[in-house]
Amino acid sequence: MTEFSFERFWAYFQKETKQILRDPSTFLIAFVLPLLMIFIFGYGVSLDATDVPLGILLEDTAPVSRSLINEFLGTPYFSVKTSYDRMYLINELTAGRLRGIITIPVDFSRKILEGVPAPLQVLLDGSEPNTARFVLNYATGVVNNWNLQQILERTSTYILPISPEPRVWFNPDLNSREVLLPGSIATIMSLIGTLLTALVVAREWERGTMEAMMSTPIRIQEMFLAKLVPYFLLGLGSMTVCVSLSIFLFGVPFRGSFLILILATSLFLLAALGLGLLISSATRNQFVSSQIAIMSGFFPSFMLSGFLFEITSMPWPIQALTYVFPPRYFVTIIQSSFLSETPKELLIPNLVPMMIIASFFLGLAAMKTVKRLD
Repeated sequence: MTEFSFERFWAYFQKETKQILRDPSTFLIAFVLPLLMIFIFGYGVSLDATDVPLGILLEDTAPVSRSLINEFLGTPYFSVKTSYDRMYLINELTAGRLRGIITIPVDFSRKILEGVPAPLQVLLDGSEPNTARFVLNYATGVVNNWNLQQILERTSTYILPISPEPRVWFNPDLNSREVLLPGSIATIMSLIGTLLTALVVAREWERGTMEAMMSTPIRIQEMFLAKLVPYFLLGLGSMTVCVSLSIFLFGVPFRGSFLILILATSLFLLAALGLGLLISSATRNQFVSSQIAIMSGFFPSFMLSGFLFEITSMPWPIQALTYVFPPRYFVTIIQSSFLSETPKELLIPNLVPMMIIASFFLGLAAMKTVKRLD
């Protein structure tokens, strides 16, 4: 019993595999839960603001004012509702059916024709700050574009001193789905990987089968490895489902290397599975294990990975905390794999920390999983 026995490992591996096949909850966690989450992230989470409801109060209906209104009607970013009644639009804004109101004052056309400043009032719904900033920025852009057209119509020789020509790399259409969906896969895999193994040892203790296993000649290293490998393969299967749906269903382009993605996924899964095994070995209770797994797997990957909230905008203590969570590194690898060919400069700084964290969690889990009943 001093050496690793492949026969004992294989026997226990078969036992774990049969237990997985008989347990429908494992397949629910490994395949159904990722499907639900990828659909939620794919269809429900978006930073692209289009058809934002905007009200325009018409106090001036002259042709000049009408041309400005047409500019707002022609943009895909706003769903414009015009009215002559101020109180009606204010009530709509208060009820949340409008996100902003632009007032064209009665003297707007006269001031424009006289060449004097003609201010526009913009009321914004501050209950959603991001949408309010969007409305303000795009409304300003529409007005500036209209101003430029008015200048060119009056002075055909007018030449702009600066003519910017924007070019967007990696995500030319600025589609938030192409950034959020790959990042969400890291959150999904973190939750799945941690939950899969968080219930393993705890279930053994609750069902009383752990005592029976400890009476066998199997070494703790063989049992630990036999528990880890099946769930690692399930995790890879879950990752395959998520990546396939992202590419073929949601149309997110994949421009990187599948080999690098598999390597990063393997290291990330080892860290998540190791954390789950550590939790289950320490608690020996499925309910407690599942709650701790959700808290330690889902929330850090959702809040501190950088896929939804910029890490650089966080306070420096929180930024420092993100370095101990593997989703920070996995998000970088998976997003770059989808958006571009993963540059070599990103590999070592992200793969090595995940390897260290995975070794740490697996080592602690192995130390905690001992063949004794206390």
